[in-house]
Amino acid sequence: MDPRAPGFDREHARATLLDAAIRIGLAAALIYACSRVIRPLHEVLIWSAILAVMLYPLHARLLTRIGDRWSALLIGFVGGTIITIPTIVVVTSAGSSIYAFLLQVQNQTLTLPPAPNWVARVPLVGQTLAEAWALASANAPQALAKYGSLLKRPVAWLLSAVRGLATSEVSFVLSFALAAVVIAYGERAAKFSQGFLSRTTGDKARGAQLAALIVATIRSVALGIVGVAVIQALLLGAGFFAIGLPAAGLLTLATFFLCIVQVPAVLLTLPIIAYVFATEATQPAVIFLIWTISAGLSDNILKPFLLGRGMQVPMPVILTGVIGGMIADGLLGLFVGPVLLAMGYVLLIAWMRRDAVDAGTPP
Repeated sequence: MDPRAPGFDREHARATLLDAAIRIGLAAALIYACSRVIRPLHEVLIWSAILAVMLYPLHARLLTRIGDRWSALLIGFVGGTIITIPTIVVVTSAGSSIYAFLLQVQNQTLTLPPAPNWVARVPLVGQTLAEAWALASANAPQALAKYGSLLKRPVAWLLSAVRGLATSEVSFVLSFALAAVVIAYGERAAKFSQGFLSRTTGDKARGAQLAALIVATIRSVALGIVGVAVIQALLLGAGFFAIGLPAAGLLTLATFFLCIVQVPAVLLTLPIIAYVFATEATQPAVIFLIWTISAGLSDNILKPFLLGRGMQVPMPVILTGVIGGMIADGLLGLFVGPVLLAMGYVLLIAWMRRDAVDAGTPP
């Protein structure tokens, strides 16, 4: 056909539109196929990428001494061992405590001590709660027959939580293994990330700037908030297990949750200290007191070294990430949620400031 003919432009436009539709369809199909493969492991992959970014400076220091692959292998093995063994102990203990509680509820053998006096003084629900507690402590089968329907959803949630804890053990081990692989290919991964961001923003310098901002934010939140919470919870949890507290795993997880949302751990440890002094001999109770106070104040030493790296993120963002991550992904979401939400917040602020600068207004 003659390119100068009137219908040529119309047919050429139709062919171009058809080609574009085919390319978009193929790209969408490829993205869908890849997402189906990645979806079951998306939590593990995200956490392993965060670990790789967080641990890469250590890899850079070891690189010149023992080589690239050996450094990545050492970090993956040692880091995985240090984190995985305590995690398995805590998670197994927490799961066993929850399972024992559910078994007692199912067999109607659950016994409760008398309700404290302050329960009846709780606004709105205090009197009802005190009556239910008194019935449960005096006659557990009758209480379960009366309130059993109200426990169906909480019991189902607890069963799901136990399964989630078991899955989290495997996820942590797999995350460190994948993080070691990512660390070994750290330079290629960094170039790929910068190239992707440059392609997305249309500006090579902007892509490099955003990549550096993301890395700084991940290290700031993962080390300064999540890392400090992990260390502090493990120190306090070691005391809980050493003194032989019942439900030590659940108490350690509760401590970690409080630490990661920046609530003083003393709110949980003071009643525990009182319980230990009431049930244990004086000498182990005093040792437990000293250890618990020291571990509870350890964040004052750790935070200045770790929290000051990268951009500061408001605590409501961290709290939302912790709660949302836990609801969405269970135990692993406690780690991934705040880091991802902090990264999104930082990128949003950077985008808003850039638009303000482009418009000629002060950021």
